Amino acid sequence: MNEPTTPQATPPAAATVPLATPDDQRLLAACLAGDSAGWDEFVQRFSGLFVHVVERTAVQRRTSLAGPDRDDLVAEILLTCLRNDAAVLRAFAGRASLPTYLAVIARRVVARALARRLESGRLVSPSVAVETAATPRDDVARAVDREHVESLLQRLDTDEAKLVRLHHLEGRSYGEISRLTGMPLGSIGPALSRAKAKMRA
Repeated sequence: MNEPTTPQATPPAAATVPLATPDDQRLLAACLAGDSAGWDEFVQRFSGLFVHVVERTAVQRRTSLAGPDRDDLVAEILLTCLRNDAAVLRAFAGRASLPTYLAVIARRVVARALARRLESGRLVSPSVAVETAATPRDDVARAVDREHVESLLQRLDTDEAKLVRLHHLEGRSYGEISRLTGMPLGSIGPALSRAKAKMRA
């Protein structure tokens, strides 16, 4: 008699918030409730991550940032988190850890802001030193990026996940992937495109 209800109760619990910690949920609930102490904790906890994302994105886009520019961009990320009744925070579904989710949001905000500032001439063109500079947080960034990709891989079937992992996480060329998997060289690009479309969905 209990068989119809058992399979229905298990999957939702496993799929709802697999990577969100209780502390993440508590902090988000406080921020969404308008708790000023919760927001202060949010800023204190994630401002370092946002600074890192700003610095790394600037290096990747070969852009030179002064201290005030960096602070302005961090402030813009925080404002984005609050805009439209904290829509960004409300959209967090727990399919990745909260730091990973916020890092992705922050990169998008910074990339758009840098593009606008470069077009308007508010930022200087990069030097070779900026282009080749490495921040002391590069290892942290790689870990954040990898965690985000790993969370997205859960949406793919086994073969698709293997393909994305070989190309994007291990840096394998199409030729190497073909030799390792036996997949025709001409099929790899379309298969990767389909897998990325699934991850973006």
